[in-house]
This record gives sequence, structure tokens and C-alpha cells, in this order.
Amino acid sequence: MASPTGHVLISPDKFKGSLSASEAAARLAAGLARHRPGVPLVMLPVADGGDGTVEAAVAAGFTRRSARVAGPTGEPVEAGYAVRGDTAVVELAEAAGLHLLPEGRLRPLGASSLGAGQLLLAAARGGARRIVLGLGGSACTDGGAGLVQALGARLLDAGGNRLPPGGAALRRLHALDLRGFNDLGGLEVVVTTDGDDPLLGREGAAAVYGPQKGADREGVKTLEAGLRRWADLAEAAVRRPARDRPGAGAAGGVGFAALAFLGARVEPGIAYLLDLLGFTEKLAGARLVITGEGSLDAQTLRGKAPVGVARAAARAGVPVVAVCGRRALTGEQLRRARISAAYPLTDLEPDVERCISAAGPLLERLTFAIAEEWL
Repeated sequence: MASPTGHVLISPDKFKGSLSASEAAARLAAGLARHRPGVPLVMLPVADGGDGTVEAAVAAGFTRRSARVAGPTGEPVEAGYAVRGDTAVVELAEAAGLHLLPEGRLRPLGASSLGAGQLLLAAARGGARRIVLGLGGSACTDGGAGLVQALGARLLDAGGNRLPPGGAALRRLHALDLRGFNDLGGLEVVVTTDGDDPLLGREGAAAVYGPQKGADREGVKTLEAGLRRWADLAEAAVRRPARDRPGAGAAGGVGFAALAFLGARVEPGIAYLLDLLGFTEKLAGARLVITGEGSLDAQTLRGKAPVGVARAAARAGVPVVAVCGRRALTGEQLRRARISAAYPLTDLEPDVERCISAAGPLLERLTFAIAEEWL
């Protein structure tokens, strides 16, 4: 239960485009330390399974390691992953994230998940027996074909030539050669994601997320056709149906590849990660939890970090407040999500661009109201 003299647990997600989860937590802690210097503070930044997952694991005590892998367009990048004991946390966005596209130019038809497979191999060769693969923030819509190629599979066209990277090329897939494929045998692979999308169709990887990655209407059709061809041959080869399973469409279909080829299981990102990061232990004896993200909106209610944090805290009887850049949820929606109050930066600064550029100082200022009303 909440203690009137306990600590404050600070567990925000990232403020996308402004602050990482760790930076947001540090700003909140700095503000609270000024306004309530006698109150103990515990920081545990969180993630919902997408980009920011490795950073959250490192903040919780995992060790950061890195590997040189192929970025989304083939250029080499230094990608991080996190290790504790025999568990490794691998984040797709570290190798194939939108932020890694050269000059920020979107490549919806040609971007690849190859580097994510290389990261999995690095973690496995480093001694991991369980790999947590966080999906989100990807630049690619290749159904995880690149990941499978990194593990030794050969994707061939009708002439026996290797397919080039990217989702568009999958339309020409004729044969799948798995003789050199490394299925990471013996490893437990857990996919974390905040979505439950299938691979194909109106709710699938191409239709829902393709436009966000730069695909126009014709591009979406091209990607959908490629993913369908890929699913047909992949499922026939591994004899494991996966295209319609929840999470198969995550990260441009990388979820499908992990399910079909690695026998992965899908876990709701935030719930699984809170357990992995030791949230319950940090919560014990707390008087208040502060969570948040850039925008509290309808997407937040679909399994994003603030709601996961609030529900976990509610089970222990600890009140939760949220900070955000902007708020698009009603008071009733917040209450149903177990969030007692929300504090948007726009209360202090109505100009959204200013909120983005000055998110850190504004977050520190927000803590005055939180301290006055809750501490």
C-alpha cells in the first residue's frame, strides 16, 4: 500500500523527439528534489517494448554491450543491446530504426531488418540463453526477411539469385533455402510489442504502418504483395502458421519472422518489461508513482507504458500521476486507466514547438504542481 512517508517512484517513458526516458526521469527528479528535498526519489525509466527498451534495461542494472551491424539501408551502425546474467535485451530500432536512415530519407520499399538478425546473433554468441526482442520504431516493412537472412537463410528469385533487401523485393521471392539457417536452437526468444497487429490485411504491417515509413498508396500495395508472398513460402518451409497471430505485424512484420522461424512468443511490451526491470520491487513502500510520455492520447490506452505502470501501481494501492507534452484524454479515460491526474507541458507553454524544444526545463517546472498537490 502507499506510504505517506515513502519514496516517489519516477517511471516515465520517452518523450519522443524531445527526451529519452532516462532524461525525462532525471528532469523530474531534479525538480522534485528542489521542491521537496526531504522526499526520497527512485528512478526507473521504462519502455513499452519498442525503441528505448535497451536504455530502460541499462537504467535498471543491465550491462550495455554493442555490435557493429548493418543499418536499415545497409550502412554499418554501432548498435547496443543489454545483458544481465543469461538474458539479453535486443531492440530492433537500435539496428533498423527510423532514426538511422541516412539524412532522414525514408526508404519504405528497400529498408531491411538484417541488422536486427545480426544483433540476435551477437547476443547468442555472447552467451544469452533468453533474448527479449523489443519491436518498434522500425524503418523497414520486410516481414523480418532481413533478420532471417542474417541467420543464414537464402531468399532466391526465379533465376536462383539472392533477393536484394527490402519488402518490395519479396514479390519476386521464388524459393527459400534454409540449409544454412541458424534457428538459435535452445534459446528462448520473447518478442515484446505494444501492438497486436497481424502481418497482412487492413490491420497489417503494410497498411497500418507503411505510410508512416514513407509508403504511398502504390507502395503499400507493393509491400502487401511482397509480405503475402513471403508468408506463403515461409510458412510452407517451417510448417508453422504465424501470419495471423497477434504481433506478427509488429515492426514491419519482424514479429512474423520471430514467430515463424524462431518459435518466439509474444508478450505485451510494458507488462513483461516491468517485471523484467524489477518494477514491483522498486514500488514497495512508495507513496506516489510518476509516469508519462510525449502524448497522452488514444494510443496510450492501447498498451503504452503509462497505462501499464498505472495498472501495476494500482494493484499495490499506490497512486499514479502522469506528465506529458500534450493531453488528449478525458478525466474519465484517465481514471479508467488508473491515472489520478495528468500534467501536460502545454499547461505551462501553449506553443507545441516550444514544448518540444524546451521539454526538459518545462518538466522540472511541472514538478512544483505535483509536489504541492501530492507531496
